[in-house]
Amino acid sequence: MQYTHRHLTARVERALKTSRVVNIVGPRQSGKTTLVRDMVKTAYYATMDDSAVLAAFETDPYGQLMALSDQLSDTDQPIALDEIQRLPEITLALKRIVDENRRPGQFLLTGSSDIFTTAAAYDSLAGRVQTLTLRPFSASEIKGCEPFRLLDAAEKNHNDLTIQLPRPLPCDRTIAIDLVVRGGFPEMFHLDSRDRMERYESYVDSIVERDVAPISSIRKPDVLRRLIDQLASRTAEELTVSKLCQVLNTRKETVNDYIDILSRLGIVRLLGAWTSSGAKREIKSPKLHFLDTGCASALRGEDEGSFHPGADPSAFGHLLESFVFSELEKSLPYASKRWRLYHWRSGRQEIDIIAEAPGRRLALFEVKASTSLSLEDFRHMSRFKSEGPGRAYRTHAFCVYLGSDVLSFGPDLTAIPLSLFWSYRNRGGLPS
Repeated sequence: MQYTHRHLTARVERALKTSRVVNIVGPRQSGKTTLVRDMVKTAYYATMDDSAVLAAFETDPYGQLMALSDQLSDTDQPIALDEIQRLPEITLALKRIVDENRRPGQFLLTGSSDIFTTAAAYDSLAGRVQTLTLRPFSASEIKGCEPFRLLDAAEKNHNDLTIQLPRPLPCDRTIAIDLVVRGGFPEMFHLDSRDRMERYESYVDSIVERDVAPISSIRKPDVLRRLIDQLASRTAEELTVSKLCQVLNTRKETVNDYIDILSRLGIVRLLGAWTSSGAKREIKSPKLHFLDTGCASALRGEDEGSFHPGADPSAFGHLLESFVFSELEKSLPYASKRWRLYHWRSGRQEIDIIAEAPGRRLALFEVKASTSLSLEDFRHMSRFKSEGPGRAYRTHAFCVYLGSDVLSFGPDLTAIPLSLFWSYRNRGGLPS
């Protein structure tokens, strides 16, 4: 069977050479099991989805791990434990073992939530565990290309990036819509519209029924399920909890708790508000993004035919913005600098995404669901750069659109086609 190469594979292999425990977290069905079983060499694999295996580890986690470690002591490959969020108490047993044996690469864990987020678990394995995140397929993985590296080019401070970037692959509105509504979940991506919608509905139900319990005991699973639908309809909008409370007829504390759970499960992301004062960031209203636009589209009842020329343009515009945000987020681990993502709004001026790197470096992104652009499309970013809080930073502004060419609209103003996200060199050379 041919597998889609995951960019994270190389990072997992490097982490196993330096960390005693490597922990891969990501949403259910994002491909963690396939990566561990078929792309990374392991000495032993067990899943906590097997009730017998889970029962054995629950009875004596330290004894089970020690038996496996002794049995596999002559190999330098890790013991892989899948769906480990079902057994959070294993952290103390892991600590005992890796404290006695300091060899890197002993355990490779996967889970839909991070069992090391609690203070006790984190403190017990501080310095011994490295956590990596696996999202659903990025567009570049689907197309067989290397990670999106635009932020590396932006960091080098070229006024004109048109000659620094790869030649974009052809793309039109139809291709963009297809990618957005399919999303990146490996088992759903290739399905036709009706089957894909049914699978996504079932997928969300399984999250509520199976993945939430290890994180938190919820009293109103029906409210959580309706909240997910509401968030899908509000992707790429600033979060207004009071409106959600009215629609769901529930308390603010409940909505906030449930959004936190969904964030920890990799379903949604709250994008903090950027300010020039780092101490005040993320205090203002965050913007909510549904991290897989295929799932969001299905929950909204939308498919490829929903975005014909006469349809509401804002509906696809919001999904496209969340798609771009998700692609940017997936590219961050492969950038040469550490970038953080925000959004910005001041009165009627707003910027969809702001990426910030050390050294007072900013990359601004506006997302347009159109095939052509004008200088007017850069007006908010230009004002932010020249008159607003960005004037004290080294800043490059990008407008993502559905056209075909990388275009310069002046110093530090660049239009990039959506297809640039999957146009970097693949392992065989230029994208084909």
